[in-house]
Amino acid sequence: MNPFRQLLKASGSHPPVGTWIVSASPLVAEAIGHAGFDWGVIDMEHAPLDVSGVVGMLQAVGNTKMVPVVRVPWNDAVVVKRVLDAGALTLMFPFVQSADEARRAVAATRYPPEGVRGVIGMSRATRFGTIGPFVAHAQRSVGVIVQLESPAALDAIAEIAEVPGVDALFLGPADLAAAMGHAGHSDHPAVLERMAQAAHRCKQLGKPVGTIGESPAAVVQYRACGCDFVAIGSDLGLLMRGAQAAAGALRTQDVQTHVHSVVSGTRTEGAGA
Repeated sequence: MNPFRQLLKASGSHPPVGTWIVSASPLVAEAIGHAGFDWGVIDMEHAPLDVSGVVGMLQAVGNTKMVPVVRVPWNDAVVVKRVLDAGALTLMFPFVQSADEARRAVAATRYPPEGVRGVIGMSRATRFGTIGPFVAHAQRSVGVIVQLESPAALDAIAEIAEVPGVDALFLGPADLAAAMGHAGHSDHPAVLERMAQAAHRCKQLGKPVGTIGESPAAVVQYRACGCDFVAIGSDLGLLMRGAQAAAGALRTQDVQTHVHSVVSGTRTEGAGA
């Protein structure tokens, strides 16, 4: 059974919460895995991460309870094959626009005759030849999430959702907003309305749907729209927000201390810092 599918089935009324891992750092990924997230996306599309780096990331996250999802850089069967051989069990495919593209994504994750994945007996995925019969095991255990990131993709949502082997859909608010003429404004009412319509359609189709928000408030909105799994920000985004908040608070405290010392007359001119 695929771990991400199990996570969705076990979630009940509480959508699993995840985040993006864009640091390409195994240490950060392991820390994020211990932070309490249910799932995390190891990103190859926008992060400086190659296939050998994915191995280290999966090893690090494997020490935690967080379920890893690897987002491949593109719908490319060669890359998919190598990432699966590296031990990834759930893949996310960016910018899927049609049912044909979804079928191509699924085919890349399946061995013949169901797909086009090349066979190797000695790999991290096979636990170095100790899982057998591995082909049958892999056909059942690999999960596929496809990202819908444009109005055209949302127009084809029913056809994409019906492709055998597609386990879940993922709405990409940032790219959708850009495609709708609202780049940088994922919270634009027109974008939110389109996403709510897509989530409702997925409910009708019986297909799990997820998305990502940059803030807790945004995630709450997406939950209200009917999303079955949600992510918030990224490891670097969370780090930067925490770092900026700490630095800003200290600067504010320095100013407050300075003003208090001047008003109370406790500051000595020429005293060392």
